[in-house]
Amino acid sequence: MGQFDIKNETIKRAISGFFIVAAIMGSLYLGGYPWFILCSIAALGSLLEFYRILKGFFHVSKATGFFVGITILVLSFFHFYNAIVPSLVMGTFFVMLVEIIRKSASGTSFGIHSLSGTVGGIVYCVFPWSFMIILREHQWGFFILGTLFFCTWSCDIMAYLVGCNWGKTPLAPNVSPKKTMEGFFGGLAGSLMCAGLLSFFWQLEPIPLLLIGLLCGTFGQAGDLAESLLKREAGIKDSGNIIPGHGGFLDRFDSVVVSATLVYLLWGNLWG
Repeated sequence: MGQFDIKNETIKRAISGFFIVAAIMGSLYLGGYPWFILCSIAALGSLLEFYRILKGFFHVSKATGFFVGITILVLSFFHFYNAIVPSLVMGTFFVMLVEIIRKSASGTSFGIHSLSGTVGGIVYCVFPWSFMIILREHQWGFFILGTLFFCTWSCDIMAYLVGCNWGKTPLAPNVSPKKTMEGFFGGLAGSLMCAGLLSFFWQLEPIPLLLIGLLCGTFGQAGDLAESLLKREAGIKDSGNIIPGHGGFLDRFDSVVVSATLVYLLWGNLWG
């Protein structure tokens, strides 16, 4: 019975994984509104899961968080980049205004927790996807983001295979007991090999793509550990269950959001 369940779970994970890859690469290729819609769904779905995780600890202003998150995504898509940070700042002031009203009306407020949780969710879940919306407009946006996702997936697969077969040295046992040093370096190697292959097939300069592979293979895995830490502190296995076999949006894209942020930060200095 156990083997049957494992087999079903593997099949379910493979099928949903195929549709995830198809949806991401299809919308990435099309760009424009399809890519904006996919990034918005992933960002807001991740934000919802993040706020659900925090719900067991303290109050957050979800409505404000979603309003600011949607605003940032829309501003990114329509190229109003200079308005993004002011929107976040005004969102923080609005959170405090709500708590001022609450304190005046009931004598109770949640200012510190609401501010940190609400804004933290926007920064962690929404900003990276807004960066990917902006990156798609780059002359080489499809290749930049395509490399980002393919290297992340290759890293995940190789880290899992190497870790399962040869993993002996724990990487961060108090955060994620199953992850090993061998798996980490296997994932890094898989990411770099993927970047090299993409450079060959796309006939592009290898150094920028290899750098993306390096970021995905190192900081991407750190992003995976960061989300594992959140779940361990919250006492949950998955951030959600919307993706069969994969959990939630945060579970699926915890590595991508960190790598995408670094790629966005560095790209202007690397590839014109």
